[in-house]
Amino acid sequence: MKIAIFHNFMDNIGGAEYVDLMLARELGADIYTTNIDKEKIAKMGFGTDNIFSIGRIPVNAPQKQEFAYWRFKKLNLGKKYDFYIIGGDWAVSAAGLNKPNLWYVYSPIREIWDLYEYTRKNTVAWYKGWIFGLWVMFHRYLNRRDVQNVDQIVSISQNVRRRVKKYLGKNSHVIYPPTDTSRFHFGKTGDYWLSVNRLITHKRVDMQLEAFRNLPEEKLIIVGSFEQSRHFLSYAARIKKTKLKNVKIFSWVDSDKLIDLYANCKGFITTSHDEDYGMTVVEAMASGKPVIAPKEGGYMETVIDSKTGILIKNINAQKLVTAIKRIGENPEAYKDACIKQAKNFDIGIYISNIKKHINFHE
Repeated sequence: MKIAIFHNFMDNIGGAEYVDLMLARELGADIYTTNIDKEKIAKMGFGTDNIFSIGRIPVNAPQKQEFAYWRFKKLNLGKKYDFYIIGGDWAVSAAGLNKPNLWYVYSPIREIWDLYEYTRKNTVAWYKGWIFGLWVMFHRYLNRRDVQNVDQIVSISQNVRRRVKKYLGKNSHVIYPPTDTSRFHFGKTGDYWLSVNRLITHKRVDMQLEAFRNLPEEKLIIVGSFEQSRHFLSYAARIKKTKLKNVKIFSWVDSDKLIDLYANCKGFITTSHDEDYGMTVVEAMASGKPVIAPKEGGYMETVIDSKTGILIKNINAQKLVTAIKRIGENPEAYKDACIKQAKNFDIGIYISNIKKHINFHE
């Protein structure tokens, strides 16, 4: 069975990109995208011969999203493949010409739906607000129209399923993203806390820095990838400018180094606003590490409060400090529960469920 996967961009590898790479590997599928960083993908342990660009696009918003939308809109692979999996929000425009298909929803386009106000306030210049508003109205119309061409919809979490229903009026099944739990292990309880996230405003990494400014005796390692667009670079520069002796920031590390950081940290910290799902917390738990996360979004579906970590309602820097001190008293007390919980999101479960949905056959 020949399968093609569509994904917006493959030049900055986060959770969604990693899932599509794993899915392509397990199904023997090809990936069609726009911008590609093959060197980075190879360093993560994936082949790149099955990844094809439909054309390079600009790096800055909104041109990046606009070009991606129209390139996928015009993409027509005809009968070259038996099935198409859409793994990116802007790539949904390809659904009209490429069938049968399934949209695996990481989220409806966040900057035009649930994060519209947040994006307008935090990343759009005040004098461009009215232009952004018109652009959003236009793409909301296109998005609702394009979704009518999707045959099946599967969401990555109950949180995303609710967004799909709220904004697009569509029902969907839930299949949680995969974590290859066999690759992660518990090493030791080290002397640092770990944070892994894109350096963008709604991840609220600045809150983590504020917390560790008040915890000079604790150490934090941040693995923070970012795109080369203006708003990513601006936020990343602001974060990196914060010179705290007890905080170390890596722009990117390969998979072996990341697994080692998980294995030997004291615990894992995330502050992302209304996270779609949050694969990093599952990776941390697979390493036997307790998680500190906001009590919102996808984290409420993966982290068991007080058992595999702490979920913080209305999170802020002071509450983060309190949680770090509490877990820091005995991080290993969470180890067994974390490893057990992570197995509920293993890659084997994911692939089995996806194959059933697409009626996969060799």
